Amino acid sequence: MPVKGEERVLLKTDNSSAGAAGIYSEEAAYLTEDGAEFLLESGVKLVGIDSLSIEREDGQAKVHRLLLRNDALILEGLKLEEVPPGHYELICLPLKIADGDGAPARAVLISRQGAAEGGFDPHTSKWPIA
Repeated sequence: MPVKGEERVLLKTDNSSAGAAGIYSEEAAYLTEDGAEFLLESGVKLVGIDSLSIEREDGQAKVHRLLLRNDALILEGLKLEEVPPGHYELICLPLKIADGDGAPARAVLISRQGAAEGGFDPHTSKWPIA
């Protein structure tokens, strides 16, 4: 899926299928500096990933600093295993922590396709019951 013109990108990697979003491993997929540069040049303002960190363990926070220095937000540890590719509305509610540089957050995706096809519409009182 192309990222040009997208402001928010969530990276679903093999970390999702391995159930590794809550575990750091040497084999975990991560974003490289070149990848971060590409996303920034494409206009991305938020990058999420299904790993505990957006960069490898010994990355020296270079990717973090590059994204943050360019006002791009980072979401880590996402659970994307059951999420098919597509366009979604992202709602992310971080805890407000005084003088913090990060915070735990509840991230929710709402499918744009469902509302357009007569399915779930979060702007009505007709919520589906499972």
